[in-house]
Amino acid sequence: MARKQQKKVDSWKEKKWYAIEAPEFLNRTIVGQTIASDPELLPDRIIETTIGEMTGDLSKNNIKMRFRIIRVNGDVAETAFVGHTLTNDYLRSIVKRQTSKIDVVLTVRTADGYIVTIKPTCFTVKRARASQIRGIRNVMTRVVVRRAVKSNFEDLVQDIISGRMASAVYKQSKNIYPLRRVEVRKTEVVKVPSQRRVPKAPEAEAPAQTEAPAES
Repeated sequence: MARKQQKKVDSWKEKKWYAIEAPEFLNRTIVGQTIASDPELLPDRIIETTIGEMTGDLSKNNIKMRFRIIRVNGDVAETAFVGHTLTNDYLRSIVKRQTSKIDVVLTVRTADGYIVTIKPTCFTVKRARASQIRGIRNVMTRVVVRRAVKSNFEDLVQDIISGRMASAVYKQSKNIYPLRRVEVRKTEVVKVPSQRRVPKAPEAEAPAQTEAPAES
């Protein structure tokens, strides 16, 4: 006896495309699209794009932005900024022999209560002495912490991705030892104010901590 053939269901026809929208302080730029059979499946998805793709400025393709979907409004998935990083290819391109790469890891609390990890990096013209590396690291810490604690979260993000924070570190560090470049290589939102409807995040240990990696 022949089996009764079951009607195949095309699951793709049941799914819907949603535009992914950056936060308001980033002009609600559409940063991509995603598909789902149910809008309730979208929150907490992580989306990555570059500033170059967001703005059309190809020189900014080395800056990757990370967003988390927090809610769906119609066919638009709204997001929150959760961090950025520089691409590995870009970082490798600016590392030179016989120079020093000076890193510091800072956890700061913004004026409006966000806790954010910020990782600035300085690249010297030639290899620096240990005392010069310590001096530059101290300046990096002071500049970043002071700017962060006086800023609200959105202004801090703009300060970082625009390069203004890196420029401030450069200006105040270059007299200790000549610098070739300063970058904020990574940020990550660790904790957000409880009253804000934003993505989940792990608990932070304490604000304004520093961790000094091995000196180059």
